[in-house]
Amino acid sequence: MSPPTGAPGPALTSPQLKKKSWRVGSCVSVSLYLSWREPAPSLLGAMLRSCTAGLRSLWALRGGREGVPRPSTDLQPAPRLFSAEKVIHKDWALPNPSWSKDLKLLFDQFMKKCEDGSWQRLPSYRHTSTQIREDFKTYFLEQKKVVKEGRLSQVQLFTRGFEDGLGFEYVIFSNNDEKRTVCLFQGGPYLEGKPGFLHGGAIAAIIDTALGSCATIPGKVVMTANLNINFKRPVPLCSVVVINSQLDKLEGRKLFTSCNVRSVDEKTLYSEATGA
Repeated sequence: MSPPTGAPGPALTSPQLKKKSWRVGSCVSVSLYLSWREPAPSLLGAMLRSCTAGLRSLWALRGGREGVPRPSTDLQPAPRLFSAEKVIHKDWALPNPSWSKDLKLLFDQFMKKCEDGSWQRLPSYRHTSTQIREDFKTYFLEQKKVVKEGRLSQVQLFTRGFEDGLGFEYVIFSNNDEKRTVCLFQGGPYLEGKPGFLHGGAIAAIIDTALGSCATIPGKVVMTANLNINFKRPVPLCSVVVINSQLDKLEGRKLFTSCNVRSVDEKTLYSEATGA
């Protein structure tokens, strides 16, 4: 490969590659890696003018439509395209601005119960941890080839697939000694079924989540084999309910759980369910 031609500039050795970046227009960055000797300013300017002319032609071919930015000749430093900061996964079982007053109050009450160690709040993330995924591969061999490696980056928990306040807002507290959990749940507007009420499938999903958390108290890897729900009353949209779950018995590999879904004041019973 021959070095660029032009007037001699300061020599650069191979480890001293130098990058120069400019922004051309509003959405295109041009980066040049210069080595050996820098080209003459006239040659560099010609290269940039050629690039800008090409962008103008592309804009013209697209019809100069409204909303399509027209390339500019202004040269600006290119922004940083990456960050070396460590990615911190968001814990979705913490209060956010969409939480109602009732949900925040219940959360604070249970956090006080956690102070003596009898209760603990269970963190919740959008993506299943690598350890849990490997455990499932061990116990459920047919799961090994269900998700292709290239799609794993797109996988996320169903109940955490909505933005704040739109879908499932919940937090689960666990008491291992009493073998029970309490799920505080607020269903958002994207979970509507009949006008003004939560969809029955959304209630079933959060019940399955609550019972599943209770079933993991013994430290086993579990999947739902049976779920029976008796719907007593419809749950108003965006209201807060309390799901009390109990681990009833353990028979070999089977765990039997039960729960009820009640209003915050415990006066209204919305649903009852059993799972195995």
